[in-house]
Amino acid sequence: MKTAIVTDSTAYIPKELRDQLNIHMIPLDVIIGGKSYREEVDISASGFYELVKNEDKLPTTSQPALGSFVDLYESLAQNYDAVISIHLSSGISGTFQGAHQAQGMVENIEIHPYDSEISCMVQGFYAIEAARLAKQGLAAKEIVAKLDGLKHSVNAYFMVDDLSHLQRGGRLSSAQAIIGSLLQVKPLLHFVDKVIVPFEKIRTRKKALKRIVDIFEQDVNKGEPLQAVIIHANREKEAYEWREELQETYPDVDFTVSYFGPVIGTHLGEGAMGFGWSRKMS
Repeated sequence: MKTAIVTDSTAYIPKELRDQLNIHMIPLDVIIGGKSYREEVDISASGFYELVKNEDKLPTTSQPALGSFVDLYESLAQNYDAVISIHLSSGISGTFQGAHQAQGMVENIEIHPYDSEISCMVQGFYAIEAARLAKQGLAAKEIVAKLDGLKHSVNAYFMVDDLSHLQRGGRLSSAQAIIGSLLQVKPLLHFVDKVIVPFEKIRTRKKALKRIVDIFEQDVNKGEPLQAVIIHANREKEAYEWREELQETYPDVDFTVSYFGPVIGTHLGEGAMGFGWSRKMS
């Protein structure tokens, strides 16, 4: 049984790695100044942050059209028996629901929509693992079961410089945004039950990042092999410096650096930093 792996653009898996692992990508859109761009296709992360600097209004985002899923699944049906379609959390986007709707509209292929319950390169962990397992010839249902197993070890925390982006985008309540802004805190956020919620309010950026590492260290001390990713919103230098520091402290962990691209960057704002980890994959 041949299984195709699909994810959306918010996994921010580098194109070379997607090509190497044969991961198919469906883009979400970001709308800037009335013009729509498919992220990772028409606009890069760096291009996005440059472009929005000159805009008065915040960009908006939209999920892929239902037809995009249908077209992709139908084309995959010519060469595959099954599809596992892995998407950002259904609590912050209708993308997973779009995959679910398309499932009932395409014949001659078994479709498994999968809610990662998270986003960015931590979502990418699921797609990469699924692609490796598909290459090994595992059946789609076996792969989904292994992804469910991986979910127990996934953690991610992120810090934003400005809560107004999340509040205006409807991803955080007005009250939480006002409180954060008044206190000038750097709130740590995470996903709980598929939605973004505050974890702790911390006074400075440095202390917020240190707090994430403290949480991470608790998992390191359990002795299980881990992989981790530092995610930045146009703060590449800071991200790579942080990785060097962490790699020195935790030499047995596989660290990579990724980014908040246009769609997620719209909601978090420039300067956000995230850190995610999971059990090391096959």
